[in-house]
Amino acid sequence: MNNTLLIVSLPFEPVVFGVKLNMHLILEYLAFFVGFRYYVFLRKRSTDVISSNNRLSILIGAVFGALLLSRVVAFFENPVAHLQEDWLYNLNNKTIMGGLFGGLLGVEIAKKIIGEKHSSGDLFTLPIILGIIIGRIGCFLSGIKEFTYGKETSFFTGMNLGDGVLRHPIALYEVVFLTVLFIIIRRLQKSKIEFKNGDFFKLFMVTYFTLRFCIEFLKPNSFYTLGLSSIQILCLICLVYYYKFIFQGITYVRKKLYVL
Repeated sequence: MNNTLLIVSLPFEPVVFGVKLNMHLILEYLAFFVGFRYYVFLRKRSTDVISSNNRLSILIGAVFGALLLSRVVAFFENPVAHLQEDWLYNLNNKTIMGGLFGGLLGVEIAKKIIGEKHSSGDLFTLPIILGIIIGRIGCFLSGIKEFTYGKETSFFTGMNLGDGVLRHPIALYEVVFLTVLFIIIRRLQKSKIEFKNGDFFKLFMVTYFTLRFCIEFLKPNSFYTLGLSSIQILCLICLVYYYKFIFQGITYVRKKLYVL
């Protein structure tokens, strides 16, 4: 089988009524819409201990935090190149990793301001995962137009993403990983295992940021500090932020293995 061939030629930009469609942009907006509607659906079916007013304040904090840090982290992925671009390009340049961690910080700041003590992340977890999956499909369909492609490879997963070179399809790796994670969290939520409020969001953040730390080595990155990219440095910061949860998880697994 010739894996240099794809059913869809990348980048995939269908023409409708003479207009070439930007599938990445379309799926990005779709990700926001579907993710938010799924969040509303889950909130209606759950008993939310956080009031509607406080939940709105938390959402606003998440949005502003995500908007700010997603741009800052994206700029530092390659600051030399980005300095040569105009302000509009840098304003539109963003990364989901900065958005996630910026949203987390925005939420924590908002909760401090309004005095909310309850964890608010679990209700967002599955909608966020679903949104990222949809967005990453858009990244894949964009081929090498989006910086979510990998290095050249002779591995069996290598694909021609539009430049005639077999590359790691990084976006598809994430789609597979997040789909499995979505299923695992759904099953854990329905299981009889007792979890603290906020644990599912922490599980998502720890596992996804760990994946991204590893997967960045497969990208043609610029490594500036200690041989790491800006995304990887952010991943380490996030893992340090959740160090207590990570140690608790390790302790739990050890106890289970000891019982076995």
